[in-house]
Formats: sequence, C-alpha cells, structure tokens
Amino acid sequence: MQTVLISTYEMGRQPFGLASPAAWLRAVGAQVACVDASRQPLPDVAVRDADLIAFYVPMHTATRLAISLLPVVREMNPRARICFYGLYAPVNEAYLRSLGVDYILGGEFEKGLADIVASISSKPADRNSPGCGDAVSSCNHGARPEAAISLARQEFRVPDRSGLPPLDQYARLLLPNGDSRVVGYTEASRGCKHLCRHCPIVPVYNGVFRVVDREVVLEDIRRQVAAGAQHITFGDPDFLNGIGHAIPLVEALHREFPHITYDATIKIEHLLKHSDCLPKLRDTGCLFVTSAVESIDDAVLEKLAKNHTRADFLRVVARFREIGLTLAPTFVAFTPWTSLESYCELLGTIREQNLIDHVAPIQLAIRLLLPAGSHLLELPDIQQIVEPFDQQKLVYPWKHPDARVDALCEHLQEIVHSGEKMKLPRAVIFRRIEEAAHHALGHRAANEAETPSRTIPVLASRATIPYLNEPWYC
Repeated sequence: MQTVLISTYEMGRQPFGLASPAAWLRAVGAQVACVDASRQPLPDVAVRDADLIAFYVPMHTATRLAISLLPVVREMNPRARICFYGLYAPVNEAYLRSLGVDYILGGEFEKGLADIVASISSKPADRNSPGCGDAVSSCNHGARPEAAISLARQEFRVPDRSGLPPLDQYARLLLPNGDSRVVGYTEASRGCKHLCRHCPIVPVYNGVFRVVDREVVLEDIRRQVAAGAQHITFGDPDFLNGIGHAIPLVEALHREFPHITYDATIKIEHLLKHSDCLPKLRDTGCLFVTSAVESIDDAVLEKLAKNHTRADFLRVVARFREIGLTLAPTFVAFTPWTSLESYCELLGTIREQNLIDHVAPIQLAIRLLLPAGSHLLELPDIQQIVEPFDQQKLVYPWKHPDARVDALCEHLQEIVHSGEKMKLPRAVIFRRIEEAAHHALGHRAANEAETPSRTIPVLASRATIPYLNEPWYC
C-alpha cells in the first residue's frame, strides 16, 4: 500500500501532522512518503504510484494551498484516493467533496488514516465507486460519509520523521545576542477545554481535550535533539489545559536535557490562574510564552468569548516582567468592532507596556477570518454584515462599517510584508504601522506633535527578546 502525506504550510515547522500519522501507517505495513510542499517539490514517482494521497490541513492558509495543489496531484495520479485531514477538513467538507475528495478526517485522525489504508488495501481502488462512505464506515468514524470527526481516545505513537527535510531547514529561534538555534516541534495535548468563538479548534473538538502520553512526547523530543534541535516548540492549543501533565513533562525534559530551551502557547486566563507555576516554566528552560490576547477592548473580548479582560492582560504583562519571562502576545487586530481610535489605543498600549519587540508585526495587521463552522456566525451583528460563503477563499467575507478601517488594514499588511522582506527590525516596522494608523485617524495633520511615534523614540535596532523567525499566522 503506497501512501503520500502532504503538508503545504505549518508555520515554518517540520510537519508534526505528517510525522505522527506516518508512524501509524508504517506500523500497519504501508509505504509512506512524507512531503513538506513548503520545502520540497512533489516526488514524481511516489505521487504517481500512490494508492492514497492525504493532505494535512491544520489551518486556513494550509487548506487553500492544498486545494490549489489538488489538480496537480490529480493530473499526476488520477486513480489515487484523496484524503484531507486536520482541523479545516470537516468544516469545509461540502466544498472538498465537490472537488472529488474521498475522505475527510478531523479530530484524532491517526487511527482514521490507518483504518482507511486498511480499507483500501482490502478493496482495489475504483474512482467511479462512492468508496468514501464505505471507508468512513469501516474506519469507525460513523455509518454516514459526513461523520468525519473522531474524538475517540488514541494510544499515541512516537512520530516518525524519516524522509522529512532536516530541522535546520525550518524556522529558527533568534536570540537577543544575535545567535540562533535549531527548533524542533512537538505536541503534548490535542483539542482545548475552552470555547473561544473565533477559534478553529472549537467546531471540531467542542471543548474536548486529549493528552499525549508523556513518554511519547519525551521520545519525540529525544529524537529531535539527536537530529540537532536546540529548542522545542510545544504546539498545544493551550499548554496548561492539563497543568498536571504539562509541569511534570517540562520538569522531566529539563532533567534530561538541561541545555534545551522551549516555548509554549497559553491563554491569559490560565496564565493568571496558574501564576504561581510560571517560575517553574522559566526555571525549566521556557524562553517565551505565546498568548492569544486578540484585543485590549473588553467588548470585543466578550464577543470572542476569550474569558479575560484588558486588565487581566496587563496583570499578566506585569507578572511576566516580575519573574523575567517573555510574553509574546498575538492579536486579531481588525474585527468588525475595531475603530481607528481603538486600533491606535492598541498600539499605544503596546508601546506603553514596552511590548513592541514582543509582538510580531503581522499580528498588527491580521483581519478576522470567518471560516466555515465559526461560532462567530451565531452573533447577530456578524449575521448583519456577513456575505455568502466564498468557496475559493474558504471564508464568509465581511466589510467593516467604516471603510477607513478596511483601507488601513490593507495598507498595514503592505507595510508589514515590505518590512519583513527588507528584514527590518520589529521596532522600525512598528513605527511605520503607528505613523500610518495615526495618519488615518488624522493625528499627523491635526496633532502631529502628539503622535506617539514622534514623542517617544524607538531605541532598539534589533529585537531584545527571543522569538522565532517565522511568526504565528493562520
């Protein structure tokens, strides 16, 4: 049984979403080729000989790229069965089916892929048969083709990364002293206990949370360290969803590899609730924590169901500064509720809190996505502005009531992309963003002397905190 697993975009990381199922498929005797299309060309022979070609789609960008690659794969091998798996597969099921995708898997997909391989192996491929429904049923994902999500508990296997590009071809950790480190990536848990309305995890997991066995995680890290990793990113949706799992894990990691550093993603809510544990993260090698702050406007935070406030965010900033741990906030800067005034207030808060270097510039130009299945579609004010679903872009388009806000967002995206292409320091890009935002609001013309970028100098010519050189996107 020949299988090709394809990743199109995983934020500059060696694709865990290929390595994990590869271990399952090889364990049942399948021949597996893993292809990271962001780093490798499609292997002609492997694709042409494949019985199953599966695309991993953990995020919006990855899904659009995978769809654009689908015709190429079809031309190379019209007889292969096609699978899409990951968070964005089940929510886009209808459109993917219309493109001829045979199998859709969401949630805990490894066993589902292994069962699909077993099903295809037992029945010769026939492109004219409705095989998806039969295969999904045989995979125990339900009797109907649309039952594509499995949240069943799995005994996780150690990911098999053989055949993937080496770690040094991926994003690196940049340090304030100018050094860089090779970065590995693993996951200690799946799903999330929380129900933030804009989060793509919620339509699939709906509050379900799964833990990966500690020894599986540690063995995955051991193998990556042997392959050159000097820093590990924990890609869990929230590393402290299971604090009784997370803290013993990083303690064990630090005992075995005291020189290895790491980063993790944790909600503001959990950073406050488990504030007493933050020194433990610092002492076991955590260099920074990414947190989806999203907004500093309490009304917007309530719309997003983030379960934290602006004051909570500021308390976390103070706590991190107190213990010497770096916070890396992420934002959804442009929403239907963003005004020019509130956007400038966000920039002012970032400057006042000395967080300019802590925020990847793209975070200040991100516009709210409304993908299929988004719980934001339940809100009446979203229903009033949303347009019909755009299958090409995989979103419900929306326009801001104030056209100046949309125009500013587009302008800032150009500033960010240009600045990153020129490899400008974050502080320089921030100043350009700030000037554009205050110009849009009329401050430059009316109150030039009051513009923050004019009155407070940007001191750092390069980042003063550790960060990955391929920032969080979506």
